[in-house]
Amino acid sequence: MPMSAAEIEGMIKSALPDAEVEIRDLAGDGDHYAAHVVSPVFAGKSRVQQHKMVYEALGGKMGGVLHALQLTTQAPT
Repeated sequence: MPMSAAEIEGMIKSALPDAEVEIRDLAGDGDHYAAHVVSPVFAGKSRVQQHKMVYEALGGKMGGVLHALQLTTQAPT
């Protein structure tokens, strides 16, 4: 069963409470999403470290229940 956008957003915000999270369903199928995450905890971290933090927030769902996620991250400007 695919994940909902609200479930993805909730998992990210649970791990990164100060994050601004925008989720888009790219194909309208509940399997292909884009996420844009802005969080102060990303300051001073590499893009790889930022993405790892988001993937950890998703608790191993990537590649399973969550089929595809186009991810962009940044610290607030």
